[in-house]
Amino acid sequence: MSRHIYSCPMRWSDMDAFGHVNNAVFLRYLEEARIDFMFRIAPGDGSPSFSGGSVVARHEIDYVRPLVHRHEPVTIESWVTKIGAASLTISYEVKDPEQVYVRASTVVVPFNLEAQRPRRITAEEKAVLEEYLDDAEGGSGALAA
Repeated sequence: MSRHIYSCPMRWSDMDAFGHVNNAVFLRYLEEARIDFMFRIAPGDGSPSFSGGSVVARHEIDYVRPLVHRHEPVTIESWVTKIGAASLTISYEVKDPEQVYVRASTVVVPFNLEAQRPRRITAEEKAVLEEYLDDAEGGSGALAA
């Protein structure tokens, strides 16, 4: 199983009045990591896989520790915990080598932009996603979704 690693820059505006990264900002961090993940795993050479759009059906976030602003980026690891017929679940850890700040998961639904409706995951997409699949509950402390 592979994990996607995203180095997420922190912005001064990410902090709230309490001096740590605001809880809502973590959704933006997860979005950045998820988009980077999906664009990097998409096959090239004219493949229709992962083309079109996707919609978020659900987010689940556990805030483990406060994250304060610093100049170094924070690391976000992403992997797949579930592949269904028409949805997948991506799990994340927002972390440094010595600690985890957030554990989260997102249910993503592939979406046909032209038809304006959800679509099924193709065999090619499933094969690529399976390279990042870790469905063991609690194996890495990730959320089961």
